Amino acid sequence: MGMSAKMGDSANIPGVFFADFGPAPPEITPEGYHEVELNKTKWVLPQWYNSLRPLGEGAYGVVTAEYEPTGDRVAIKKFFRPFQSTIHAKRTYRELKLLRTLQHDNVLEMIDVFTPDPDATSLNNVYFVSVLMGSDLQNILKIQRLTDEQIQLLIYQVLRGLKYIHSAGIIHRDLKPSNIAVNERCEVKILDFGLARAQDTEMTGYVATRWYRAPEIMLNWMHYTQTVDVWSVGCILAELVSGRPLFPGDDHIDQLTKIMSVVGTPKEDFWSKIQSEEARNYIKNRPPIVRQDFGALFPMASPYAIELLEMMLILDPDERISVSSALRHDYLREYSVPNDEPVAMDTVATDPAEEQATTLADWRELIWNEIRLFQNSARRLSFVSCTDNEEEPMKL
Repeated sequence: MGMSAKMGDSANIPGVFFADFGPAPPEITPEGYHEVELNKTKWVLPQWYNSLRPLGEGAYGVVTAEYEPTGDRVAIKKFFRPFQSTIHAKRTYRELKLLRTLQHDNVLEMIDVFTPDPDATSLNNVYFVSVLMGSDLQNILKIQRLTDEQIQLLIYQVLRGLKYIHSAGIIHRDLKPSNIAVNERCEVKILDFGLARAQDTEMTGYVATRWYRAPEIMLNWMHYTQTVDVWSVGCILAELVSGRPLFPGDDHIDQLTKIMSVVGTPKEDFWSKIQSEEARNYIKNRPPIVRQDFGALFPMASPYAIELLEMMLILDPDERISVSSALRHDYLREYSVPNDEPVAMDTVATDPAEEQATTLADWRELIWNEIRLFQNSARRLSFVSCTDNEEEPMKL
């Protein structure tokens, strides 16, 4: 069956519409653009982006390019089939909107966004440009073990970025090593806001890569809080100190089993917070498990790292440490600068237009407007090189 409007009926997903991949790309390259084929993918870019090179697959970009006016190399991400369905379009819109709105040292900075398509009706190709970071924690963990000092600095920056994100009323919901970009100067930027949401909206259960997903998400809590991101940071910290994922579950049930085998079965007052009767019965019927000794579980970790892990990896989110408190923890004392942890000036409210969009045409219009808003802003192509710091930074 072709990917047509009929697929939406056959897929039987309420409120989700599938289509073909949108209007065909323009046969003639638009004026001011040039076409490059790389990794069997066609890239249609403004002429000032040259010398494309593969960067790898995943959340952080696909190619690097030289920005001709300055000679700086940047990362360019081409959204993969952004209008394959309304779900894909919604994630593309959220990411563009948040990257346009959020401005912080530890959050990926969008320095350009463009499309070669002439109008909203024909919109099918969306690209955004960011500073080039070079790697991410997932790739770094494959090739080297980090020192305790490096881990402290990395986790401090992740939490510093989260403090800003949370102050804007946003929950990231998809923190994992591949979404933490790192450069050779050990500087961190949080990536990939396609699953992020304003906190005042009802939440859905399927978010985040399973291994780093907070238990309350899998237990179908409809109004979980910013501490879901703290759990994810705890999983990342555990992986940094041990060199391996802490909860590599094969499915939801296996994931919960692995989590409880480490943190123990919850207290009875926790059960009433679980809305899913099936999940509640599953936990009640399991034999009691005592929380593991984190010192024995992480023998290579420092006492302060173990203490912070114990405070992050608590099953009940109401008892889990907050980002602000984690930033003040003794484990991060060496890098803590409380007067240099900026927060957002305003919260990012739930977008009424996003809630009202129902068709791919609606999403094309919204994304087209986001592109135009950014292109008319002062931020476009105004990034500052980070090489002018006076102090010599730690290197990986």
